[in-house]
Amino acid sequence: MNTKSLRYFVAVAEKKNFTRAAEMLHIAQPALSIAIKKLEQSMELTLLRRNEKEVTLTDEGERLYIHAKEILQKIQDATWEMKELKGLVKGEVRLGVPSMLGSYFFPDILMEFKQLYPHLKLTIVDAGTQSIRKMLLSGELDLGVILNDNVPESLDVEPIIRDEMVAVVSPNNPIALKETISYAEFFSHELIMFKKGYFHREMVDRLCEQNQLDQHISIETNLIPMILKVVQKDFAISALLKLVTQFEKGVVPIPFEEPIFLNIAIAWRKTGYLSLADKAFMQFTKQRLGVGTVIPT
Repeated sequence: MNTKSLRYFVAVAEKKNFTRAAEMLHIAQPALSIAIKKLEQSMELTLLRRNEKEVTLTDEGERLYIHAKEILQKIQDATWEMKELKGLVKGEVRLGVPSMLGSYFFPDILMEFKQLYPHLKLTIVDAGTQSIRKMLLSGELDLGVILNDNVPESLDVEPIIRDEMVAVVSPNNPIALKETISYAEFFSHELIMFKKGYFHREMVDRLCEQNQLDQHISIETNLIPMILKVVQKDFAISALLKLVTQFEKGVVPIPFEEPIFLNIAIAWRKTGYLSLADKAFMQFTKQRLGVGTVIPT
């Protein structure tokens, strides 16, 4: 077993097809097939189930896939760390951010950071909390903005903001005059909500379950402009972070009778390597927000 064979194995496992994996690896398909066969022979195990439609992992293959991903990620982390010891900064921050925070909270921070570090590249991925957690663990992201709740033990977090989730309605809706709204009344209306996997939707689903209420979702979308347009036209109501309503006209925020506050944090893999660029971004973000500035070493 060597790193090349593990890399080939992971590619086939993820693409579920030898031809597509070979194209990604820029090698000939027969050469890839031979390499995987040799890996199986050396381990005296069948790692893949081969059929005409797709390639799938055996139970033994599933176990090896987990180890292979960790090994390859460790090698990549070590490579970057050694380069930085020679003064070669990675030069990129790969950050996962949910839509609401990406649209209203982070643009100014990102622009100011870029002015300070013009040679660093920022790659921003819009995704929900669950997807961001998975991408952090797989090494696809360096940092991720997630809900600081039930965080996997394999991630470290640094709290950054706390904001209130409020009902959002059209000024023309009769409930716009209310000072607060109950969960029961909120869920009695037609809703436009984010898709599952976003903390906004997780909160709503959890409230329904805890209070034994039914929800009537007319539209599911991760497009904030669409949510706002639908609410402004009084076609449905929604629930958003209060900070969104501070930037948008034509919608009215109504706090819930039992207030909902969400704690947001920046997360990273405990076993991962944070580059100088990643650490600089975390340091800048926390200084910008006036929170603690302890950076992982």
